[in-house]
Amino acid sequence: MEEKRYTFEELTEIVKILREKCPWDSTQTHESLKVCMEEEASEVIEGIDLLKSTGEWDNLCEELGDVLLQVVLHSVIAQEEGLFTLEDVVTGIARKMVRRHPHIFGKSEFYKDYDGIPSWEEIKRLEKEAREKNKGFL
Repeated sequence: MEEKRYTFEELTEIVKILREKCPWDSTQTHESLKVCMEEEASEVIEGIDLLKSTGEWDNLCEELGDVLLQVVLHSVIAQEEGLFTLEDVVTGIARKMVRRHPHIFGKSEFYKDYDGIPSWEEIKRLEKEAREKNKGFL
């Protein structure tokens, strides 16, 4: 019998339930989770090394799930605090990837006045200037 597979939306709902009902999860903050994020990122690197040396992928898959949990958990906490949502995180990274790959997605409105197609570094510089001018990207 095949085990149930979950969607991203179901994972998000599970995290929200844990925030409401689990004594540990409900008390976590961005600050308290910093160590967890650091550990999980480190374990992903170990998983990559294991994949390279043995071809075993299951550890990497599990550790990426742990990092994804951290992203969802931080996003749920931020939503509770009225800061931003998981959708804002997804939208922000999607916009950044489209903006930073004009050779694939075409020239962004963000740098429409730029002559030619800017390089990755030039796009990052333009983004930094815009952030400093409080234009934001979400």
